[in-house]
Amino acid sequence: MRRWVAGLLLSLVTLTGCGVGGAPVRASPGARQALTSPPELLEFENPSTRLELFREVARISETEAGQAAQAPVLFPITQNGELVAAPGVEARTDLLQSPDAGAQLQLSFDGRVGERWPEDRRESLQGLSEREAAELVARTLLDHWKINPSGVVQVDRASGAPYAAAYVDGMLRINPAFLYMAAAQGPASLPGAVQ
Repeated sequence: MRRWVAGLLLSLVTLTGCGVGGAPVRASPGARQALTSPPELLEFENPSTRLELFREVARISETEAGQAAQAPVLFPITQNGELVAAPGVEARTDLLQSPDAGAQLQLSFDGRVGERWPEDRRESLQGLSEREAAELVARTLLDHWKINPSGVVQVDRASGAPYAAAYVDGMLRINPAFLYMAAAQGPASLPGAVQ
């Protein structure tokens, strides 16, 4: 019996190695790995994969919320002079919600510190450009975190950062890979939506 099982396993390995058998399964990246990868990789993932990554980010953010950010967290912010994990984002939150969220905030996207925000529209961002999506996400996150700065908030593109978004010293850094995850949660992802 043992020889029979060993022979069967050897045959399957040989057939798979020769290209016979099932197609190779491509593993989807985890949320943290996706954030540190180029955003273009996520742009071309299917919407359900991006939605699952967004939900993973949301789950992690809720478990990290309020903790001291001594280890890497997905949403680090300064609060009372300390770096902590921001309040969590719920998995059903549409971060590209109405543009009036946080409308009183003054945002700057001039790219003095980080990379420039692309202005070309992307289907994977619900037809928005990265810059437009970043503005909606910035306003929604800052409103959700109850951050009301008195001055202009610099919004920088932080491609490859190990976090989704970070607010430190009046500067909001958003990982563009996170924008592609967040866009999968919008109206187009709802049941019954026309695709």
